[in-house]
Amino acid sequence: MSLLLEEPAFRLSAQDSTLCVQGEVDVSVAARLATAGSEWLMQQAPGTEVRFDFTQVEKASSAALSVLLQWLRVSRDQKLLFQEAALSQPLRRLSALAELDSLIGVAESS
Repeated sequence: MSLLLEEPAFRLSAQDSTLCVQGEVDVSVAARLATAGSEWLMQQAPGTEVRFDFTQVEKASSAALSVLLQWLRVSRDQKLLFQEAALSQPLRRLSALAELDSLIGVAESS
């Protein structure tokens, strides 16, 4: 596991081909998270499978979904193979409300 960004309220790490977000994601941290994750994605070779894990983000936040959408754009631009996004229940509800589920390929979370 590689720790990419850590602050008291949140953490971003990469394990194998998965970006993992933990903690609170709000507008005050979204840009830093999006940038750190995007930089990691840009270091991956074209054709690499990638996944995003937001299961440890317990608060529904449009900022978290914005980070996810940014990573999807970077993945597409870098020709990475996006596999799935695993979301916490609160984020699943928000993504369903925003009708983003089919766009982001939401995975079942436990």
